[in-house]
Amino acid sequence: MRERQWITARRSELDALAEELAKQLQEVQAERDELAIAERVLNRLAEQARARRRGAATVTAAVDVRDTRQCAQAVDQALDRFGTVDVPVNNAGIASPSGKIAHDITEQEWSLMLDIDLSGAWRMMKAVAPVMVQRKFGSIINVSSTAGTVGYRRFASYVAAKHGLIGLTKAAALDYAPMRVRVNALCPGSVRDDPVLEGRMLAEITRSLEVPVADHERIFVRDQPMNALIEPSDIANAALWLATDESRQVTGSALTVDGGFTSR
Repeated sequence: MRERQWITARRSELDALAEELAKQLQEVQAERDELAIAERVLNRLAEQARARRRGAATVTAAVDVRDTRQCAQAVDQALDRFGTVDVPVNNAGIASPSGKIAHDITEQEWSLMLDIDLSGAWRMMKAVAPVMVQRKFGSIINVSSTAGTVGYRRFASYVAAKHGLIGLTKAAALDYAPMRVRVNALCPGSVRDDPVLEGRMLAEITRSLEVPVADHERIFVRDQPMNALIEPSDIANAALWLATDESRQVTGSALTVDGGFTSR
């Protein structure tokens, strides 16, 4: 009997220890999350400082594009600061949860992907387009993907959202063409992750596919016709072209910057 009591007591101690360890792990994770948020804030402040040194004015806002009210508030904040918005770039998006065949995707995962990657762009357009229509000027750039033009195994929700974004772009381009507001989609290929720009798209995709993150660049380069990843500056230059009068007759287009990937 004493032996059983001793065993029971030991189990209770182990349970208490497990609970304490779990609590400490949660605290550590919370601290990591706080550090990650602080790092993002510092990065934004650094970006603002660099922009100011180049003579540009900036304003930032943290926005959940699933929330129509927050999207509208962000546009209002920009209008208060600058008086107008000429070139909105809808770049908010996620690539995971992915890595599953279509029927294994949960309802929640499907809805989350479309709500951010497709509906998020529509909410921002809904908030900003009236301003642009009133002025009869501007260029809306929706950042889609090569996944908006071809299919990828085990990424059905992402592919559906990005295809939908190109469809939204084409329809909106026709809606706004009479008002001289252009709408185009930019379709990047495999863009190198840049920590300065908080880029981690390829790393997240490899995690979804259960591929070692350390090997992700080599794996993606292997499928590139030009044997190189796309650089963030390549996408920025394409967006700049779509933003300026150099592309004044371009609307409803899906511009790929993929090193020939979708031409195979």
